[in-house]
Amino acid sequence: MSRSRIAPGSTIGVLGGGQLGRMFAMAARRLGYRVHTLAPEHDTPTGQIADVEIVAPYDDLDQVRAFARAVDVVTFEFENVPAAAVAAAAEEALVRPNGAALEVAQHRIREKRFLASHGLPVAAYCEVHSEADLLEGVARIGRPAVLKTAALGYDGKGQVALGPDTDPVAAWEQLGRAECVLESFIDLAREISVIGARGVDGSTSFFEPFDNTHRHHILDVTLAPADIPANVAFDAIEVTREVLEGLDYVGILCIEFFVAKDGRLLVNELAPRPHNSGHLTFDACRTSQFEQQVRAICGYPLGATDLLQPAAMVNLLGDLWANGEPNWAAALAMPDVKLHLYGKTSARPGRKMGHLTVMAPTAAQARDRALAARELLLSRAPTR
Repeated sequence: MSRSRIAPGSTIGVLGGGQLGRMFAMAARRLGYRVHTLAPEHDTPTGQIADVEIVAPYDDLDQVRAFARAVDVVTFEFENVPAAAVAAAAEEALVRPNGAALEVAQHRIREKRFLASHGLPVAAYCEVHSEADLLEGVARIGRPAVLKTAALGYDGKGQVALGPDTDPVAAWEQLGRAECVLESFIDLAREISVIGARGVDGSTSFFEPFDNTHRHHILDVTLAPADIPANVAFDAIEVTREVLEGLDYVGILCIEFFVAKDGRLLVNELAPRPHNSGHLTFDACRTSQFEQQVRAICGYPLGATDLLQPAAMVNLLGDLWANGEPNWAAALAMPDVKLHLYGKTSARPGRKMGHLTVMAPTAAQARDRALAARELLLSRAPTR
């Protein structure tokens, strides 16, 4: 377990079974690695690509240990793995990124404390452990504000907006009176993300910032390059570098940022894995975020991250299946459209089922083409 370099032909273990693991497994197998996955469900997007799919809950520590014994390094495509499971895996194999980094990134209170202790920019916030904390926080931060659960929140889940007339205690009740973070509301100009990698030797590499648009709290469209001033892009990359080094991180990390209308750059949250906003790197960058993750955790030099051409990615949610199978032929009649489907067997509203990527002379042109292709998916296919 002291080896720093894990050669092709070795086996990588992935905790989690979603689309991020699927695309990671594709990159790993192209580089000659075997892939095992462990998740509570059968026939997962990752499991369909992996050499071995283990179906077990993350809190079955004996199964996690057995899984880790059969691989050379363990990584994540899903950050809400219990700390005990990560510790159990680390008894048997290298775990990259390390458990300490995962522990910070999967819990908003620990995340805020880490960022604040390193002097990194975050929105004004307070920790909520009790009703008294909540009321004191509202008095100090003011409204509007956002109340977010400390754990298990993503895609807008586990958060409630507090307006001038909102009863804070009732809002907290909606979240099950769980530990929370109360954040001041930010008047947004845009949301961006930076995906960085850090290798075993401490080397770092960064994709240029991505420009993200959300719908109903779920990422809808990503553009590259982001339409932001050079100094904002520089600062976002430098913050990402500081986080990678502060966590002694090995692997891929995404940081989501708010860019306020007053020019401030603020960290929203950390994702200790590949990220939805980086899906376009599969087609549009010299090295994808998934290949970069393989390189980093296996101890190899990091790849070039340059953008080959401006690009856009649009998510495909289960809503597109509401009236039957989407019209794939209509979208693929646009020869510049790249379709990625995740192999999920059932579609439901809000579920990420796939994405489209388009490259073009400008990011705006790529966006327009990608959105047009998504609209075509809703057109009726000709009958035979």
